[in-house]
Amino acid sequence: VKAVKQIVEKVDGKTKADIDLIKILKKHGKSLEETELVKGIVIDKELAHAQMPKTITGARIALLNAKIEVEKTEFDAKININNPDQMHLFIEEEEKMLVDMVSQIEKTGANIVFSEKGIDDVALHYLAKKGIGAVKNVSSGDIEKLSKATGARVVASVKDLAKDALGEAKSVEEVKIGDDKLLYVRDAKNPKAVTIVIRGGTEHVVDEADRSLHDALCVVRNALEDGKIVAGGGAPEAELAKRLREYAVKVGGREQLAIEAFAESLEAVPTTLAENAGFDPIDVLVELRSKHERAGSPWFGIDVFTGDVKDMRKLNVLEPLRVKQQVIKSASEAASMILRIDDVIASKGVDKGAGGGKDFKPPGGDEDF
Repeated sequence: VKAVKQIVEKVDGKTKADIDLIKILKKHGKSLEETELVKGIVIDKELAHAQMPKTITGARIALLNAKIEVEKTEFDAKININNPDQMHLFIEEEEKMLVDMVSQIEKTGANIVFSEKGIDDVALHYLAKKGIGAVKNVSSGDIEKLSKATGARVVASVKDLAKDALGEAKSVEEVKIGDDKLLYVRDAKNPKAVTIVIRGGTEHVVDEADRSLHDALCVVRNALEDGKIVAGGGAPEAELAKRLREYAVKVGGREQLAIEAFAESLEAVPTTLAENAGFDPIDVLVELRSKHERAGSPWFGIDVFTGDVKDMRKLNVLEPLRVKQQVIKSASEAASMILRIDDVIASKGVDKGAGGGKDFKPPGGDEDF
């Protein structure tokens, strides 16, 4: 819930939450209880030079979509060198260009650089000497999330880097987890991208937690965007069934039978809930109908732990309205598709022994096929 609320934004007066801005990083080891929400971004990378500071407090972050390298020409060129001094001058000139790039980064006040592309070893050496951290070959997705989290602007060239393009975070720290090193960019002022680091004893546990977490994030997003919820525990289905039966009385002809059948099908949800929880589905359904008829409240559903019918609001058993609408819509469409089937095609070459050893005989005889 905290993760989704952190990334919520108002767009044209509507609440929007892009869960792609919640990075989920899986690392097996320790227990699920060690799973944490980081108000910032965690990158599966390490600092590009061993001499760079492992912890940077008061991080001023530069984001580059450019190499910190000497640019190569697009055409083949040959340089004729007649003596060692010329070679020395050539190398010095290349180094000077890299030193100028590092100086430009230093002038902006940046103390950590994230680049989508490569960084020359000479540039890394000078960055480390000045106490500036650097990370190379960062994915474009992580760069985008870093921008959202820290407020930094991605620039396409070191020359374009300026103080107002920098982002801020409380700290950037290199942390070792198992055999891997991760970079934690923590506690930006108002991060619009966050990270959940999932821990677990095995890869299977971590993968299962990842799937469950994604479902939970989608549920919270739907609830926040729509601002509407319904009760769980089969309560909405029971209330809809009751109201459909009341409406069916006012409708004549075959439509009445269809409405009543639809109402009955909705009650399959609380019936299945009760049965799966180990309770008598008939007794529970009778009590559920009674509550909705007498109490006049749509919030009564099944407590799967006790088998009693209770107010789902008091138990905090709630669902987003969007999910419930989609479930009913999808089930109705599937039923309609099945009912539209007006013919069956027999599969040829089926083993006569299959399916109980009887040959398939279509209704009306073979001439119907």
